[in-house]
Amino acid sequence: MTSTALRSRAWKLLEMVTTPLLPSDYLDLVGPLRAGADLRGRIEAVHPETGDAATIVIRPGRGWRGHTAGQYVRIGVDVDGVRLWRAYSITSPTSRQDGRVTITVKAIPDGKVSNHLVRRAKPGTLIQLDQPTGDFVLPQAKPAKVLFLTAGSGITPVMGMLRDTEFDDVVMVHSAPQPQDVIFRNELHGLVADKNLRLTEVHTDTDGVLDIARLDELVPDWTERETWACGPAGLLDAAEERWTEHGAQERLHTERFRPGIAVVGDGGEVTFSTTGKTVDADGATPLLDIGEEAGVLMPSGCRMGICFGCVTPLKAGAVRDLRTGEITEAEPGVLIQTCVSAAAGPCDIER
Repeated sequence: MTSTALRSRAWKLLEMVTTPLLPSDYLDLVGPLRAGADLRGRIEAVHPETGDAATIVIRPGRGWRGHTAGQYVRIGVDVDGVRLWRAYSITSPTSRQDGRVTITVKAIPDGKVSNHLVRRAKPGTLIQLDQPTGDFVLPQAKPAKVLFLTAGSGITPVMGMLRDTEFDDVVMVHSAPQPQDVIFRNELHGLVADKNLRLTEVHTDTDGVLDIARLDELVPDWTERETWACGPAGLLDAAEERWTEHGAQERLHTERFRPGIAVVGDGGEVTFSTTGKTVDADGATPLLDIGEEAGVLMPSGCRMGICFGCVTPLKAGAVRDLRTGEITEAEPGVLIQTCVSAAAGPCDIER
């Protein structure tokens, strides 16, 4: 008998012994970061950055494929017995020798996950991970002149770029309420001292909100610079309008953060945005059934959560996995299985 056949036979025997669980369930207990397991990470340290922001050091499992500077990662965190998912920019350089990655999180009012990570997360905690994604990244050919336009936690993807790449000519204009609210401030000023960065801080408590027209004064050659902007919608809207007015829109790259707050409950109004239909749903009926009853064309397969034939984008709101109780809230790129998901408050399904 071949070694492959022996391993297959041994695995089947293990399945008989461990029923109703699978052998992999036990392996996950002793080796949660092993190759072949669902992608997880272990929090190894939490470093405060400001009064309401912290950097989380994560050791990813062996399935981690690495990231490109500027990308973000979705993480699943158990908060008060409910698994919630959020997306955070990766702030560590791609060349970090120990294989760890970092995210830097700013606690927002009523933000369940952000406040948990900043104030309650402990080393040793296991979290779920998706592979990194996002196109807010540098081109392969390093630009000769760069401008980073950021505000608040919008500095996080840019910090990943600054740590990853040494630029010949880079300027940053960053807004925060007060000097002590500037995330990474000491490191940024270290780059300034080494002449690797020109930095302008705008402190909105005393200076007011940054008027985008001030760039003519702060960065006179801004139209010549490849620009990456990240921050509140108002800042990005103004930047897009300004760059378009000057015919420089192709030089502007933006990343918009959406607040991760959803009304979570038991059932709610479900909007199928593609067809424009809206129906009320309870918290126990799969969204696949809800859509079909409303006359929405819904893809489906096994209807048991196995084949993934029903996967659909969740544009807004929250849903509950009927098998595990896990809550998934809308973030860019989030997909749900409608056959095993029910409304957990108002939600918008892209069908």
